[in-house]
Amino acid sequence: MGGSGSSTTLLPLLFLARLSGLLVAGLVLFWALAFNTSFLPHSATASNDYFVYSVLHPLFMVIGFILISGEAILVHRWLPGSTSLKKSVHLCLQGVALASGIFGIWTKFHGERGIVGNFYSLHSWMGLLCMSLFGVQWMMGFMSFWHRGVVRRVRRKVLAWDVFVGLYTYGLAVATAETGLLEKVTLLQTKRNLCKRCMESIVVNGLGLALVLLSGIVILAAISPKYHHHHQALKTKLLYSSSDRDTKEHFSST
Repeated sequence: MGGSGSSTTLLPLLFLARLSGLLVAGLVLFWALAFNTSFLPHSATASNDYFVYSVLHPLFMVIGFILISGEAILVHRWLPGSTSLKKSVHLCLQGVALASGIFGIWTKFHGERGIVGNFYSLHSWMGLLCMSLFGVQWMMGFMSFWHRGVVRRVRRKVLAWDVFVGLYTYGLAVATAETGLLEKVTLLQTKRNLCKRCMESIVVNGLGLALVLLSGIVILAAISPKYHHHHQALKTKLLYSSSDRDTKEHFSST
């Protein structure tokens, strides 16, 4: 990690964030591929495309949306270079996450009841709120990055709220995924007699715990002290300034 404004104490957090992110990605892929019968159509009339889209939904929402948006949050903590470079990478990653989230929701169009019929649960309404907040925030960031006028001045005034909304939306995305996992497992246990202590239940519960771990690490890394090296540089500057002042006073007195 370069001297990009990050304290060296963030190295363990960044490592744990990447490790937990790999764990989440591995678990959701293993769930979708190893237990693919759980994503098969419930009715014989449903097309085979429904199976593909039902698998793509958790993949795009967890890997595409949650993991990439979390990485966008961490960009400012590890990426060396100018502030403009960090903002551009942050904005691009958020754009990829937003596109993944929109496509993940679009896959519900191909469900057995269609997207309107699927919007009946807490999971669906939380997802709609989360994507709306994320989309509005990304548009504000996009406009402030490319326009140096009023939009950027307004965003500077509400910077604290922008950080809060970003972390809140990320936490809401994880909470939405948790409700989705709970909803999926409940349906499988009631409609397909899935054993509560079977391997698939363990994998889904492990995925939920891994998401909780990931979100905690990402948020902790985001709010950790960021300008440790600036404080050290300030102390060094003050020390040299004091030394120069003492030297000047010494020569002036002689």
